[in-house]
Amino acid sequence: MKSLHDMPEGPGIARVSLDRLFEVAEVLGAMMQRGVAERGLTTARAGVLWALFHDGPMTQRALAGQLGVTPRNVTGLLDALQADGLVDRAAHPTDRRATLVALTSKGRNVTEALRGGRDELAAVLFGDMPPGRLDAFTAGLETVIERLRAADPSGR
Repeated sequence: MKSLHDMPEGPGIARVSLDRLFEVAEVLGAMMQRGVAERGLTTARAGVLWALFHDGPMTQRALAGQLGVTPRNVTGLLDALQADGLVDRAAHPTDRRATLVALTSKGRNVTEALRGGRDELAAVLFGDMPPGRLDAFTAGLETVIERLRAADPSGR
């Protein structure tokens, strides 16, 4: 791998950086797909579990909004997750028109295993990186993410 001193400056380094970012996205995406597939999930279903794990029980409508999918799409995801015993749906306690979705204990266990895999990967990738370098890397990523979101016409 080339050092930063061997790379071109100006627009050339920007192109190299974007190429590296695409490579990271490709490698991480493949790793994520394998990790969720090993647990019998798709990335979309894992996203549902992850949202419920972090934010707790919520209505189907709120879940659809958080995931950026249609309520109809989230219904299909929930049907499959409920059939696998990973989520429960119940009447909302204060809004009889709404359905509340929550993880089951099995769903919590699966999601905790996903989090464990993420934490292991974080340790492998960043465990021995000096704190200042990791802070700079994270700050750079934050800038990239903000700019990507600003450039995305879908607003996601």
